[in-house]
Amino acid sequence: MLNRAQAPSFKTIDTINIIKANHTKFSNGIDFYSLSAGSQEIVKIEFIFKAGMYHQAASLIASSTNNLLEVGSKSYTANQISDGIDFYGSFLELHVEQDFAIVSLFSLNKYLNESLKFIEELIKYPTFPDDEFKLYLTNKKQNHFINSQKGDVLVRRKFSQLLYGEKHPYGLTVADKDFDRINISEIKHFFSQYYTSNNCTIIASGNLPDSITEMLNSFFGEKKWGQTNDLILPKSYSIETTKQQKHFIYKEDAIQSAIRVGRVLFNKTHPDYFKFQVLNAILGGYFGSRLMANIREDKGYTYGIGSGVVNLVNTGSFYISTEVGNNVTNQTLIEIYKEIRILREKLVSVDELETVRNYILGQFLRSVDGPFALADKFKAIWEYNLDYTYFDLYFNAIKTVTPNDIIDLANKYLQEKDLLECVVGKNL
Repeated sequence: MLNRAQAPSFKTIDTINIIKANHTKFSNGIDFYSLSAGSQEIVKIEFIFKAGMYHQAASLIASSTNNLLEVGSKSYTANQISDGIDFYGSFLELHVEQDFAIVSLFSLNKYLNESLKFIEELIKYPTFPDDEFKLYLTNKKQNHFINSQKGDVLVRRKFSQLLYGEKHPYGLTVADKDFDRINISEIKHFFSQYYTSNNCTIIASGNLPDSITEMLNSFFGEKKWGQTNDLILPKSYSIETTKQQKHFIYKEDAIQSAIRVGRVLFNKTHPDYFKFQVLNAILGGYFGSRLMANIREDKGYTYGIGSGVVNLVNTGSFYISTEVGNNVTNQTLIEIYKEIRILREKLVSVDELETVRNYILGQFLRSVDGPFALADKFKAIWEYNLDYTYFDLYFNAIKTVTPNDIIDLANKYLQEKDLLECVVGKNL
């Protein structure tokens, strides 16, 4: 009989074997990565362009270009594209990040060829109809207005400006006036520069059919496509972090204060990145973290508080984020800095470190469950020109990190004088 009063024996994770992506080049030079796994007859095809917000000349251009790809092409109207993709049980997802723009297709294997006909049209031959552009802009402006009433959105936007500078692409935010400034010519010009075969990478994942390479090559790889064959080199921008450490934005109708504390840091290519992930988890990176234990469980100031590390191609950042009642804003900030100070002054216990270590390794194990998750893991290293040895180094660093490593990192990167603070609310 199973004794349910006795916990199952604990087993540490010694190794993690990851199914790796295969690489080939199409005739026109496009890099194609395929990751075949899973049992369901479904595939995900991602078309990745270095056309994120970092590359735009002004706000709204990158996101508008990507989102307007599906509203009409040389051969199909917006409704025909939507209905055609739906007819074959497929799903289209358009997504823009800071550094990349992505067109994703989810399709049943048996209808992949038919679905790709529509994807080829919207990637190669979009028409950007003026009426669809105006409708999109109207909806986007309304959503922007609604989001601009939210404290957590306002503090996130302002915090990016403080970290990188208002003129840096990572610090550039959307203002009301941008909706009146942007025009369809900017969209078409951006598309012609960045949506080309020279600037495209394709990743396919799922239970891939044997013909996947040949099929994709026939649609996208046989010859160069796009309005220019010139590869646009990204500009270099200097980060201009504000010298002022504390910032408060008054919001008359705020019920809560939205808080961000953090600094410009580094991305996953930095040698301290792996072990800093452990430090971050201890502080605020999971539900059992110190910030949660103190500010949520003990003080009851918030429903949730957390910290994280943001990875961008050209830099990175560390942040602590929460929303609390206006009357406990100052007390919350005091407790945040107290927890950071303790990490700088007192060694983490072996038991706590072991708990966090196993949590991180367990999360990693869950994050490679399934073909789409494996593709996301590969994409997370491909974006930074890393290879699969990255995961071996990551795994080893998590397994070997010590309390002394944690206190050293806290003193190196979490000095209070180096942290910016931004609050949106009624009072401090």
